[in-house]
Amino acid sequence: MKLISALQFLQLNDVPKAWVDAMWDGEFTESISMDNIEEQLSVTTEQDLRDLHKCLQTLQDEQPSGKDSQDFWAVLGEHGVSVKCLVAVLSFFVLNGKTKGASVERRVCCLHAASIYMLILGIPGSIANKAFHEVLLDTCVDLMCHCWPQDSGKKRKKDNLKSSQTDGKRAKPPRKGTQEMEVDEDDDEEEEEQIHFSTQDLMKIRECVVILLESLLNLLQTFSLKDFRQSANNCIQVFTKLLYFEPVVGVLSFAEPQVLKKMTSVPEMSFYGLKLLCSSKHGNQELSLNRVFNKLLYVILMMNKGNTGKPTMLALNQATISTRDHAIHFVCHVVDEMKEVGQPLLFIVLQHICIQMVEKSEFRMRGAQAVGMFTSQMGCKDYATFVEWLLKYSRQSKMVCRLFSLDVVMTLLEQPERNLDDCQNPELACFLAHKFLIRNLLFPRRQDIAPTVRGHALACLAQCLELSSLNATRAVHDLFSATALESGCTEGFGTSSQHPQKTYRSLPFRTVEISSSDSLISDACGNLALLLQRVQDPNANVRKSALQALVGLLRHNVIPMSSENLTVLAERSRDPAVSVKKKALQCVGELISVKPNCREVQKAWLQAMLPAVMDSEDSVQEKALEAVEHVLLNQVKPYSSDRHMDPNQRLTWDLLGLLSEECQHLRRYFCRVFTIWSKRNEFTQTFLTNLISHTEADHSAAAWLLLSCITPWTNKMPCSKIIDAWDNMFSSKNMSAPSCTRIISVLGDLSSHLNDDSKERIVDDLMTLLKTFTISLEMISAALQTLYQLGSSEDVKQTQAFLEHHCGELLVACESYLASIFLCDSGTNDLNEELMVKHLHTLGVASLHCPARVNKRLVLLVESVLTTRSENLAACPDELPVSQPLSQFRVNSLSTKIRAHGVITLGKLCLQHQDLAQKYLPVFARELEVGTEGAVRNNVVVVMCDLCVRYTNVVDLYIPNISACLRDDEAVVREQTVTMLTNLLQEEFVKWKGSLFFRFMVALVDPVPAIASLCEFCLLHLLLKKSPEMFSQHFIECIFHFNSYSKHKSYNKFAQSEREKVRFSLKGPQNREKRFRIYRFLLEHMTDAQRFNITNKISQNVLACYVDNDLDLDADGAEILSETFNILSLKEMKLQAIRAPAGAAAGDELEEENMAKAVLQAAQKKAISHVQKKAFIANTVPLIISLKTLLEQKRSSVLRDLMSYLQVTMQDYRSEVKEFFAGDDQLAAEVEFAIKKAEEEEEMEERMDNCSVAEDERTPAAQVSVSAPPVSTKCQQPFTFATPQPPRPEPQSARVIHSDRRASGHSKLKGLSTKSIHLEKTVMLKGVVKDRAISTPRGVNIDLTFEEGFSAIFSDQATVSGAEQDPSVLHMQSHDQQSSGPRQWNVQSPLRRKTKPKDR
Repeated sequence: MKLISALQFLQLNDVPKAWVDAMWDGEFTESISMDNIEEQLSVTTEQDLRDLHKCLQTLQDEQPSGKDSQDFWAVLGEHGVSVKCLVAVLSFFVLNGKTKGASVERRVCCLHAASIYMLILGIPGSIANKAFHEVLLDTCVDLMCHCWPQDSGKKRKKDNLKSSQTDGKRAKPPRKGTQEMEVDEDDDEEEEEQIHFSTQDLMKIRECVVILLESLLNLLQTFSLKDFRQSANNCIQVFTKLLYFEPVVGVLSFAEPQVLKKMTSVPEMSFYGLKLLCSSKHGNQELSLNRVFNKLLYVILMMNKGNTGKPTMLALNQATISTRDHAIHFVCHVVDEMKEVGQPLLFIVLQHICIQMVEKSEFRMRGAQAVGMFTSQMGCKDYATFVEWLLKYSRQSKMVCRLFSLDVVMTLLEQPERNLDDCQNPELACFLAHKFLIRNLLFPRRQDIAPTVRGHALACLAQCLELSSLNATRAVHDLFSATALESGCTEGFGTSSQHPQKTYRSLPFRTVEISSSDSLISDACGNLALLLQRVQDPNANVRKSALQALVGLLRHNVIPMSSENLTVLAERSRDPAVSVKKKALQCVGELISVKPNCREVQKAWLQAMLPAVMDSEDSVQEKALEAVEHVLLNQVKPYSSDRHMDPNQRLTWDLLGLLSEECQHLRRYFCRVFTIWSKRNEFTQTFLTNLISHTEADHSAAAWLLLSCITPWTNKMPCSKIIDAWDNMFSSKNMSAPSCTRIISVLGDLSSHLNDDSKERIVDDLMTLLKTFTISLEMISAALQTLYQLGSSEDVKQTQAFLEHHCGELLVACESYLASIFLCDSGTNDLNEELMVKHLHTLGVASLHCPARVNKRLVLLVESVLTTRSENLAACPDELPVSQPLSQFRVNSLSTKIRAHGVITLGKLCLQHQDLAQKYLPVFARELEVGTEGAVRNNVVVVMCDLCVRYTNVVDLYIPNISACLRDDEAVVREQTVTMLTNLLQEEFVKWKGSLFFRFMVALVDPVPAIASLCEFCLLHLLLKKSPEMFSQHFIECIFHFNSYSKHKSYNKFAQSEREKVRFSLKGPQNREKRFRIYRFLLEHMTDAQRFNITNKISQNVLACYVDNDLDLDADGAEILSETFNILSLKEMKLQAIRAPAGAAAGDELEEENMAKAVLQAAQKKAISHVQKKAFIANTVPLIISLKTLLEQKRSSVLRDLMSYLQVTMQDYRSEVKEFFAGDDQLAAEVEFAIKKAEEEEEMEERMDNCSVAEDERTPAAQVSVSAPPVSTKCQQPFTFATPQPPRPEPQSARVIHSDRRASGHSKLKGLSTKSIHLEKTVMLKGVVKDRAISTPRGVNIDLTFEEGFSAIFSDQATVSGAEQDPSVLHMQSHDQQSSGPRQWNVQSPLRRKTKPKDR
């Protein structure tokens, strides 16, 4: 017989019986050595095993054809072949090939022997003939993983990427060829020896693995593992590992009938094996499917889950993602085939995907896709139940849960909305609507305590507007717009070409519900205000997401395109964070592409883009330059009156028109652009020709603006066309001032390219215009500048003669006009204000070009403009300083405008003559003190600061007069003073001397927020960088200065007039908030070292003065001491390294990848705390003890502030109070009592704040049973893949939930109740009966636990019965439930108990 011949090479009759018994007794766990056996079996070749396998395969194939299945066992018995011996010999090959460092031949023989054993087991009667052994079967199954070499000769490398959920081990790079063969190995497994495997070796081993896998699949088709659960589990585990064995070419189809012989890849056969194990042949289908889904869960999550420890993330590559996709399709297919069994388990899979999700965005995105595919397999009821669970999941304390819930919501919103009528349970119907997902899950997260969640919620909100779901976009409209229906209709018909599916014509014909317009407007305004607040969030990612949401609302007309909303958007282009700057530029770019004709959007684009071209960050500057070039430069095409411009060209000229009119303040940024473009040779001859063609169009002013910016940077400008344009404009009667000004500027820049005849003609034209004194001030300045350029030559004397001749003529004309005004009796009666201003302006500008032509008479005429009015002189003769010069002219009655221009003109004269500056600086100083015209004082500040640059030592004496304007009555003067002084301090023309620093601090609390913000910007971003120590150097003196206290021997001793002292004093309780705002600002921007030194200096220079009686404890002294203690109690005074981490305060859990950083911070905190403690004991405690004694003797009210300071300070050293105050036991006891009392009061306040009505805790439109989770017990069964169960929620979780309800309270549905609530936190009060509690509901708890265990979603009856067994928990019932009878509770309000005297 062929079978006996095939078995001959094994020489089974020669195998010792003792060795066979030893192998069986050892449960085939290890190979037992015996020399004769090893020598006997070592001659076995691969071909012998192949022949035996082929023979058994043929026998197995012939069994269904009708032969007796017992022939195999009968033949073995007839020839004396022991089945027990045969199995032992096969196990010898199996165990030898499994050893470390096995050769290719041994591995191949091992796999063939295992295949033979599988075939033997597949023959009916294998159990009866004692061929089956569970351990040997598991070993053979494991060979498919063990025998495959790891990385072809290199050390085994696990292809897993350590994540925030790892155990801290170092990640290892992936290997080639296979993706994840041993992802589930134990940590203590030894490394393989370095053996080289050739390509042929690998192909041979793979072929054997495929043969063994086919044998196993054939076995599973006939052999039931119903009674061998461990073997079934092992098969599932191995099949799951083999999914990563090799990549699959193409897409696996599980719906078609699967034939084993046609399968070509190992993963495909593994899926087939998993499907076989789910059949009823191998036991309970629900339990089998549970085990399969449990293993596939981590394939879907793209994680590696070992037998112990936390799961680790795999490297995201194409093989991992492809395997995950196949696993998802397999689960969907199995659930579709076994709906009754699969649907409940699918819900558990969804829960575990959510619970075990990690924070990385790529994994969250893939996980949300999986959830979306699985929910698409659910019916309406199951889907609604999952959304209800998701609502609770989205309110968990774990940040990643709230984050992933947003990804799931966005995936569900992309699915078609389900019909509410399809849900049989009306209480669950509301969970089907897209509107519910947005209002109750997505929108509340914009107020999340974690910045990551807040930012992601806002980004998702912006994406909702791009969805095809009409109800989703409509829900967003309702949140932000009270007229959402109307605007939505407009959008539906107006933009149907872009979004054809979004049209209100598709709305069903049904009743239209109309809510109260007042409430809608209120909610919409509040939501918009919160969104604008998020644009200024401390976290950069939140600001980026808020910008994205804001632009989405503007693009879809949800909120108005108002200047306020657009200004907020444009201001973010100057954000401190580079990423936010880029996002803001991107947003305004998107907005102008959608709304190119909106004038407000155009202004916002200019306000955002143009300043960004001068940004300090190169990448931001480059992005802005690219956008400006695309919009303003590349769209300049040839102009033709017969052809209409396209929208892009129209936009270009609209923007340039704004620059020439309303946005002139942005021109300096615009001119900066051409400096950069000139280096790139952007201005070609064709471009210039096209540009000049637009000078004859309606937008000629914009064209001349662009030409005036380009001309200084190119020599290709066609001069003849420019001169022709000038001639045409000069000869025309209707001369446009802006266009004429720019033509004059272009002519000046082209002066070097003009011939002498053209120059002379242009000079004559300009002089004609100037002598008329009818042109605008801007044109006068441009004409004089062009006059200077036309007269410039290499010969300096010739140039000076040219200027003295032409500008001298203008000076003579101005002098003649002024003389006619001031030297004639009726000169000021019919004064032309505009003409007077133009003469003064011409005089000032011309005098700069020819200072030698300025005579004394001309100066006196200009001085006459500043003569004080008679009524002012009569009203305040005593307040005039002695430095006031006496005017030889009589009092004039000139307007404020003329006097303001007169100041500027006199300042220009002083710039050229130092003696004039020394003469008129007292006049300017006097004007700052007693002047009543804000415009005049503003110009005086500008003039004096400009003179400070030219004559620094002379003007330095008048810096106090300039800084006094920081408290001027006019806001424009205060703003101008801040700007001018900042420039002088930056360039070090002025030093921080005297009272200048304290006056700058007063500007921080200016009543105008814009001025306070400007001052803060100047201090932090401009001045502090130049003088990093200035805040700490002046801090202590601020205490004395702002309280007008000058009795200290060192502080507040600089000279000030009484008027200045009163003006800058912040003394008194009415200014306390302003003083502490300054203190906080200074402390916030100090380093820890500076704060530490300030604390010590306060002890030495302030507290010690009271102890040594250098300062009296009178009324003013007590105020200083009280304020000092209040300052020391500020949280900003604490060292930043000792403060609680921001992440912990925000409720973000500490992930393991941040553990090293946290440990380092803890060590630093401990070291710094020790140093601070030592300094406090040595320097401060003795002073505190002495001060307390002194204050008690004086019976001073400051003692209360001292105790408050100690209470705040000793919070961090509560257990060391007695050590700190070892010299004063009474003080130590008092401090301990104060700390305890404060904690009790804080606890009481928190308890009362948490008291709320049960109505506020109801889940919208659903009747939910919320119970405290039971104590989890360890399941004795080997498989625990079930609904995850939650631990008792932390207080942080309750706060998150509570904030959700406040945010979405207006959208809750009414008439719903909670059946049974286990109150989350129990507080035992004194005087209450034992086991009696007063509790406060802190939020709706999730019905699950995150630990592994069986489902604990209890029924209402089970919940109540379980609750009755626990007398320490107070239960509450809804009003809808009928109670068996009223029950009296012996519980009192905490406040009443606090005020009620104790009975005991």
